[in-house]
Amino acid sequence: MANIVQFENVGLRYGTGAETLVDVSFSLAGGAFYFLTGPSGAGKTSLLKLLYLAQRPTRGIIRLFGEDAVMMPRDRLPGFRRRIGVVFQDFRLIPHLSAADNIALPLRVAGVPEADIETPVREMLAWVGLSDRANARPPTLSGGEQQRIAIARAVIARPEMLVADEPTGNVDPDMAERLLHLFDGLNRLGTTVVVATHDFQMLSRIKGAHMMRIEGGRLVDPTGSLRFPPGARGA
Repeated sequence: MANIVQFENVGLRYGTGAETLVDVSFSLAGGAFYFLTGPSGAGKTSLLKLLYLAQRPTRGIIRLFGEDAVMMPRDRLPGFRRRIGVVFQDFRLIPHLSAADNIALPLRVAGVPEADIETPVREMLAWVGLSDRANARPPTLSGGEQQRIAIARAVIARPEMLVADEPTGNVDPDMAERLLHLFDGLNRLGTTVVVATHDFQMLSRIKGAHMMRIEGGRLVDPTGSLRFPPGARGA
């Protein structure tokens, strides 16, 4: 499978301090499943921000879907970002909108006609097991329910890549298992999935998943096979 992400000697610095990410180089294969691990403060969230174009690197080369993401004109970024679904650690649902309207937001932003929105939103609510909560607003939902709505919103436009930052950090073990199952199902439909997590128990639950580990802002590969384990799905 062709690579859809390429980082070459990427560095990221906030302000005038030391680099948060240092000489990061890796590739992601289209249709594969990746876990990004590492201790708190290692740079996982910063790396994800580069992946979904919320941040530009200080140096280095980033290619997404075969295009130079560093030099891309700013007026092209919104359309390009729609190819990437993002699940934020803090959900970022709009509190005054219903669950259904939060899920529908990416389609409305993309200009999809209203007549073509109701059915996919209903299907997504069913997919995450929340058909009976369509009209509920985020403040009335549990943490697990909010996370599932956030996932439905991230994938309703069928992104080519899904990036999730600690998606199970605010839910109980049973809900974490269910969310991981949702990600696996999406991956089996062809979406490249990148999940940042510090929960090492998750790593063995997706057969053939790749694992990357970041420490001190550097991507480490102590076994020589960390990035592309043999037999990984989509490799």
